[in-house]
Amino acid sequence: MKAEQAKKIADQALEQLADALAHGKSEALTRYLAMLAKFHKYSFGNVLMILSQRPDATHVAGFHTWRQMGRFVRKGEKGIVIIAPMLIRKRDEQADDGVEESKPVLRFRGVYVFDVSQTDGESLPEPARINGDPRHHTDRLKALVTERGITLDHADVPPDALGVSRGGRISIRPDLEPAVEFSVLAHELAHELLHRGEDRPASKTVRETEAEAVAFVVCQAIGLETGTAASDYIQLFDGKAETLAASLDRIQKTAAEIIAAVHAAASEPAEAA
Repeated sequence: MKAEQAKKIADQALEQLADALAHGKSEALTRYLAMLAKFHKYSFGNVLMILSQRPDATHVAGFHTWRQMGRFVRKGEKGIVIIAPMLIRKRDEQADDGVEESKPVLRFRGVYVFDVSQTDGESLPEPARINGDPRHHTDRLKALVTERGITLDHADVPPDALGVSRGGRISIRPDLEPAVEFSVLAHELAHELLHRGEDRPASKTVRETEAEAVAFVVCQAIGLETGTAASDYIQLFDGKAETLAASLDRIQKTAAEIIAAVHAAASEPAEAA
């Protein structure tokens, strides 16, 4: 595929993505954000306690919070101990007017939380996912990663992530569906190509917008069903149509480069014949 063709495909896909972002959050994303609001943000110390007891934990909540979301902790499941603050009223001596006063005193106690994997019940809402069959394109994308001197493995992926870019190394989960695997690999490759130099944007919102926009364009170019997956992801990081517009040139060039490489490899056997 010629560079001009790849550029045209990228431009058309980016117009669709910009339109989706301009229309705001999808219904699926709105439900997902509402669910996330029910989960507490734990202190660094509690995060370490959770990971030390259950390294594969993803969504953690107390017994009653799970019930509010239509899920129930399975009988016999062992809780994850964390430290919770509590205020205790301590009586003071009587004041000058004879009225006994009390002051709140901060204390800590151990409480139990449970990971979603320890519960049953209603399915938790999720943002949209990529669907379809990437066919041979995944192998070509992996080959492109190797050609760029980037190591690809399945090690040490954080529990709350599908993949991670580490600068010269990409790690993705080994159990992903084919379309999701292709999308995640394209996303992490975009991070490697765009965000390892001096021109790396300082804002995480910008970096995630750029990487996911590249993945969206590449997925569109090979015929995967993208739906609202890319716009949902970008908006999770507070990205907007304006964020996308500010990075269009960088996104388009990177996406077109990947598209051209993937399609060039796919057409080589036919041309050789």
